Amino acid sequence: MADGLKGVEYEEFTRFVLPVGPVHPSLKEPIHLKVIVRREEILDVDLRLGHAHRGVEALAETRNLIQNLYLIERICGICSHSHTTCFVQAIEEVGGIQPSERALYLRTLIFELERMHSHLLLLGAMAYQIGFDTLFMYTWTTREKILDLFEEITGNRVLHSMNVIGGVRWDLTDRMVEKLRKTIDDVERDVHNIYSFFKDETVEKRLSNVGILSYDDAKELCVVGPTARGSGSTFDVRKDDPYAAYGDLKDSFSVVSKRDGDSYARTEVRILELFEAINITRTIIDRLPSGSISPREGAIRLMSKIPAGEVVSRVEAPRGELFYFVRTDGRGGIKRLKVRTPTLSNVIGLKRMLIGCEIADIPVVVASIDPCISCANRITVIDQESREVKVISSEELRRMKLCSLS
Repeated sequence: MADGLKGVEYEEFTRFVLPVGPVHPSLKEPIHLKVIVRREEILDVDLRLGHAHRGVEALAETRNLIQNLYLIERICGICSHSHTTCFVQAIEEVGGIQPSERALYLRTLIFELERMHSHLLLLGAMAYQIGFDTLFMYTWTTREKILDLFEEITGNRVLHSMNVIGGVRWDLTDRMVEKLRKTIDDVERDVHNIYSFFKDETVEKRLSNVGILSYDDAKELCVVGPTARGSGSTFDVRKDDPYAAYGDLKDSFSVVSKRDGDSYARTEVRILELFEAINITRTIIDRLPSGSISPREGAIRLMSKIPAGEVVSRVEAPRGELFYFVRTDGRGGIKRLKVRTPTLSNVIGLKRMLIGCEIADIPVVVASIDPCISCANRITVIDQESREVKVISSEELRRMKLCSLS
C-alpha cells in the first residue's frame, strides 16, 4: 500500500458499475441505468433510453388526420385518451372547430377515469416493488372497476377511440350514468382503504426519505405532474391553462402538492389526486349538458377543410404535462408532429433522486415517477470523433438495417 494510503480502508476507493436494465425483473419497461456504487451506496447514475423506439412521429407524417387518431392512441395504452385529446385539440384549433359542451364534458369524464386507472396501476406497482403483494392485488382489483366502466362506455378497456374531430364518438345512456355513480362510490371506499394501507408505519418508512428531489431541483429540471407536485410544485395544466371542460370545473377540484420530495410524497400525491378525480367525475355527471356529441358533417369532409397551419397543444396527462406540436399540410395530413411526453421530462430527475440511495431503493425510486418508457424513446446518433449529434429518421434507420443485412 502506498504511503499516502496508510490507515485508509481500501473499500473507500473501490467503485463498482452495476448495470440495471434494459431487461430487469424490477423494471416495467426497457431503460438502462448504469449505476456506480460503493458497497450499497449509489454514487452516480447514467441513464440510457432508446431500446423501444417505434418511429411514431415519422409514421404520423405518412397518414391522414383520421388515421393518425388511431396511431397516436397507441403511443401509450394507459394514457391513450390523453394523447388523442391533445392531438385533436390541435387539429380543431387549426380548423376553427368548436366541439359541443356535451362533447367536452364527455372528453373530460374519460380523462378523469383514465387518471384513476393510471394512478391505481402505479399504486399497485409500487406496492409490488415494496413486497406488499396483498395491497398490489387489492389496488388492481379496484382498477378493474374503472376498466369495466371504460368497456361499458366505449366498448374497449384500454384503447377507447373516444375522440373524433369536432367531438366524441360515444355518449352516455341513463343506465351508464347509474352504473357510473355506483362504481365511483365503490372506488372511493376502496381508495380510502388503499390510503390507510399506505399510511401504515411499515409502508411509510420504506418510502419516506427515499429518492428525494427538492423543489429547486424539480424546477431546474422541469419535471412535471405528480413527480413535480410531490416536490412542492403547484402547476397543473387543468388549472393553469384549462382545456376541454376544465374551465367550467375549476371549482370542483384542488391541486394536490406535497413538499417532502421523496417517494412517499409522490405516491401520496397520486392517492389524493384519486379523490379529486372522483369529485370531478361526480360534478360532470351532475352538470352534463344536453345536446349532440359530434358535428353534423362527416369526418372525411371535416378533415378536408383543415387548412395548413401549426399549433401547440397541451393537456395534463396522468403523469404530467403532455405537449404536442402539430403542423398540418392543408391536404388532410400533417407535415410535422412533435410529442413531448411527461416521462421524457421526469426521467431526467432520476439521477438526482438516486444518488445517495442504496441499491435496493432503485426499483422504488424508478416506480415513484411512474415512467412510460415506450412513449419517451427517441433515437439520436452521436459521432464519437466529431461529437456531432444527429436524429435518425425512420427511413434512414430502415436503410441502415437493410445495409447491415446485405
